[in-house]
Amino acid sequence: MIHTVGPIWRGGNAGEARLLQSCYRRCLEVADEIGAASVAFPAISTGAYAYPVREATHIAVATVRSTITSVEVVRFVCFDAAVHELYASEIG
Repeated sequence: MIHTVGPIWRGGNAGEARLLQSCYRRCLEVADEIGAASVAFPAISTGAYAYPVREATHIAVATVRSTITSVEVVRFVCFDAAVHELYASEIG
């Protein structure tokens, strides 16, 4: 298990996007360091930290796609159907 703490949403002008990208990137780096073949990500920061789900979904997918990693399988774990639809749409 790799633990990360996402940013608290403060309106979008406090570097939240950069911090959320860093969460995903660093988790993939750690996964590489420990030789993990797969990772599963929840919708980081979208619960108690109130990050808007649509924006967080875009950041999650774009960051995973742009990060060079040896991880073979990345799963996005969605807590409800609406979040699943956003991820499905973003992934294409």
